[in-house]
Amino acid sequence: MPINSLPLKGQTAIITGSGQNLGRGIALTFARAGANVVVNGHRNQAAIEAVAAEAEKEGVQALAILADVTNPDEVQGLVDKTMTKFGRVDIAVSNVGMRLHQPFLDITVDDWHKVMNASLNSAFYLARSVLPLMKQQRHGRIIHISGRDGFFTLPNRAHNVTAKAGMHSLAKAIALEFGPFGITANTVAPGLMDTTRDLTQYPDWARVSEQRRLQIPMRRFGTGEDMGEACLYLAAGGSYVSGQLIQVCGAEFLY
Repeated sequence: MPINSLPLKGQTAIITGSGQNLGRGIALTFARAGANVVVNGHRNQAAIEAVAAEAEKEGVQALAILADVTNPDEVQGLVDKTMTKFGRVDIAVSNVGMRLHQPFLDITVDDWHKVMNASLNSAFYLARSVLPLMKQQRHGRIIHISGRDGFFTLPNRAHNVTAKAGMHSLAKAIALEFGPFGITANTVAPGLMDTTRDLTQYPDWARVSEQRRLQIPMRRFGTGEDMGEACLYLAAGGSYVSGQLIQVCGAEFLY
């Protein structure tokens, strides 16, 4: 049987936080696989329009929508606009987070809520908006982009560690409840990736980055394309894979 070169043809994917870095890589991978893509960011219209234009070069349709995914009303608006344009949502990728570097006792209540809203709450809002549609279709793919912190805890990031672990627990809960309707929910956790970083939240990165790279068995940082390939497996195949975690880490973690 020939491999389908456009396994997502005719499907529609929403990828939050896709104006750059990993989200951009996922959106473009889906576009190359034939999916119409909804590119989302919350403040840089030019960035999401640029990614949408790249996606359309693959012969698909793309929609660039500014929406703050920490606001449930804006998430619903994002999904409503997607339905108006494409008439369906097949894949929803939650790829937004806030990764603050703070000792535990420096974390304020406001800091805690900001991180939870960015990572965990936003994933809940998106799932809550798309699952009724997927249930009606009897098909859907929920993918949460978590992080290594949620499974291999790092110091000075208690709020991020908790939110990223919670994203996987949320995926498992969705997988259990919505499996009878042909819907899968999984988590992809990136390892050390080659991305644009806010170096104020990575105080030692310039000093240790090369050492960290050499500690990875594959001797390189991951890319948006690497993340896209993992998500494509879950979106296009993996119909019996649900409630699971995929680490995209170059064999840094083995278990």
